[in-house]
Amino acid sequence: MPTSNRRSFVKTAAFGAAAAAPAVRPLWGRSSPNDTVNVAVVGIRGRGRAHYREFAKIPNVRITYLCDVDERLFPIRVPEVEKLTGRRPKTEVDFRKLIERDDVDAVSIATPDHWHALQTIWACQAGKDVYVEKPVSYTILEGRRMVQAAWKYGRIVQAGLQTRSEPRARSAIQFLHEEKFGKRYRAKAVIYRGRLSIGRVQESSIPKGVHWDLYLGPAPYKPFTLNRFHYGWHYFWDTSTTEIGNNGVHSLDVVRWGLQKQVHPVKVWCSGGLFLDDSDQETPNVATASFQYADGTMVDLEMTTLYSPPFGGMRIGVAFYTSKGYIVNGDNWKAVAGRFVPRDDPDAMAAAVDEDVAAVIAEPVQGVAGAVPVPDAVLRAARRACDDAGALLISDEVQCGLGRTGAPCAMAAAGVLPDVVTVGKGVAGGFPCAALLCTDEVGDAVGPGDLGT
Repeated sequence: MPTSNRRSFVKTAAFGAAAAAPAVRPLWGRSSPNDTVNVAVVGIRGRGRAHYREFAKIPNVRITYLCDVDERLFPIRVPEVEKLTGRRPKTEVDFRKLIERDDVDAVSIATPDHWHALQTIWACQAGKDVYVEKPVSYTILEGRRMVQAAWKYGRIVQAGLQTRSEPRARSAIQFLHEEKFGKRYRAKAVIYRGRLSIGRVQESSIPKGVHWDLYLGPAPYKPFTLNRFHYGWHYFWDTSTTEIGNNGVHSLDVVRWGLQKQVHPVKVWCSGGLFLDDSDQETPNVATASFQYADGTMVDLEMTTLYSPPFGGMRIGVAFYTSKGYIVNGDNWKAVAGRFVPRDDPDAMAAAVDEDVAAVIAEPVQGVAGAVPVPDAVLRAARRACDDAGALLISDEVQCGLGRTGAPCAMAAAGVLPDVVTVGKGVAGGFPCAALLCTDEVGDAVGPGDLGT
């Protein structure tokens, strides 16, 4: 490991802390006023704007340059940085010229996916440290070359997968690694992120101030269209790694972290397509994939940018399956224990019952007033009770009220089920009530006491 003096150590430590822009700790980076890290932010329209706003909060970090191929952004972004920091940054359109500057110690890259590898490698060669947005690279091979460059030139390179810096996530993964909730055998990543159609846009002349050749860089040349520029690049194969590379990498990174997988899977299956959208978009808006590792561990992935119900209460997140239940990270990390309750009939399937274990990992879930779906376990028990009573299950979509004992079923209270008498069963902590869900032919109710829960 190469030795370093105090100044170089402070620089790398400060930049490493700043790099996880959405989760900056203001105390990081504090040292002598002489130990200042000069940062250049590259790509300043979207994510790059978040970068410089967070860097501006960190003592001893100076934003010396803003770099972008669209000069039209400078009159807006430069004054904002000056207002935030009290210093006016310089500007540059060509990344190659930027990394020649002596007043740049590190670069923060928020450019399209197809540029990540080259800009990272060039920066390492020029003696700069790097923060590069997710996904790390456009291809696997490019990613390996980036790692090799970082080692060869002795640079710090950090990727924008900042979930690993979140205290709750770290607590949950430690809980998982210690197998306090049983052995892990499977995980699932979901990315349900709604996107508007980009429509169809004709080719046009290159706007003044836009350096289209620098924008395309290593990608094949294509005529200018607004759909291919700025955020639109996410929808074209030449410049994008699709929504899986855009947001899915966060979930997949947590999956690999939780499963402690530092190798590639041995089997991969993927299917998807572009549905219901007549536009210029090339990348899929629906995709599913399955991965299997050499030890048999399985990972499933689902991605859609179309309408879709949440999975386990989450639209972007992960679920880990263990021998004792499952762990999910919707709004909060939560462990749910599962058990099977045998029925009297030996030929029938057991009734599965899910129970929230007392701890929502690291931070408890707060109850929310209103109506929530009936838990699957209650529905299963209700079906069994209805079957045994020769009654008919009214609906799987009945909503139960939260809170006090006796809270009525929300749908019945609204008059949706006028022939059904409903009884709420409040549970402390804001969990759903157990409502009456079935009736016999003459309207007599089967109450919660008959549900067997």
